[in-house]
Amino acid sequence: MDIRASYMGIELKNPIIIGACNLVDKPENLLKLQEAGASAIVYRSLFEEQLHLENLEFGNIMQEYNERSSEVGSMHSDFRHAGPKEYILKLMNAKKILEIPLFASLNAVYDKSWIDYAKKIEDAGVDGIELNLYTLPSQLDSANSTVVDWQIDILKKIREAVKIPLAVKLSPYYSNPMDIIRKMDYAGADAFVLFNRFFQPDIDLEKEELIFPYNLSNENDYRLSMRFAGLLHKNIDANICSSNGIFSGFDVAKMILAGADVVQIVSTIYKNGFGQISLILSQLQSFMDSKGYNKIDDFKGKLSKANINDPFAYNRAQYIDILMNSNDIFKKYPMI
Repeated sequence: MDIRASYMGIELKNPIIIGACNLVDKPENLLKLQEAGASAIVYRSLFEEQLHLENLEFGNIMQEYNERSSEVGSMHSDFRHAGPKEYILKLMNAKKILEIPLFASLNAVYDKSWIDYAKKIEDAGVDGIELNLYTLPSQLDSANSTVVDWQIDILKKIREAVKIPLAVKLSPYYSNPMDIIRKMDYAGADAFVLFNRFFQPDIDLEKEELIFPYNLSNENDYRLSMRFAGLLHKNIDANICSSNGIFSGFDVAKMILAGADVVQIVSTIYKNGFGQISLILSQLQSFMDSKGYNKIDDFKGKLSKANINDPFAYNRAQYIDILMNSNDIFKKYPMI
């Protein structure tokens, strides 16, 4: 059975990509992910904000004992924070040991940093870059158009600066994600990862303070991504990569039926172990066998908006239909 997939012009042995996470910090984990059947890996993100914080902390440590002697202004030589060099070195080492494609993930702050880091990442020899283009709304006076215009502009600049494929990992929190995706498609994005999962704070009631729990997804969280895959299939040139809440091979089959080219998984590995990748592939093949599909393209986008007769399936009319039949929920969840 042929389960190969194409992503950003790269042929993958199957549609299962490991999303950016800290599992990749250990070389042995990279090999375990590869051996379990992953077709590609996105290395954990390079965050410019983290580099700035580390640089500040490093500077404070280096200056802690300065001016303790009238004869010595500094207790240390002129050490400097390595900046992105450590990340680039880890990328290069990961690329050396892997036989499957490796993508980097980048989240910068300043225009110059986006471009400089993207060039350095390209020089490391990776197969592509995933750009985390998001801005969490935290100010009342931030205009949506200003944020969007900047994101499209920086995508164009990075596209001009590097030759390797570029994926854009987006937030769903736009006034019109479809319009943003269309414009970024024109601007040169080779793929879209739908969607970014943000770290949200929680509150400890006993201590009355903010806490930051693990932000793993749950089963069925895939539905928003599935909906947009169904809407975008055949409407953009870029590939579609679905993410969030994809735990089984049957979830993968749903994403592909909707129109996704590939998927990214993370949480299911944390919760179920590396062997979950093999199980997902087995379940995907089981689905294909039961339906008589010989390859992924036989059913990719079969249930997308472009290929179904119901023009309202992905629109609000479906919600109205659910409301009109809302009592059906008692058939599944009978009240005691």
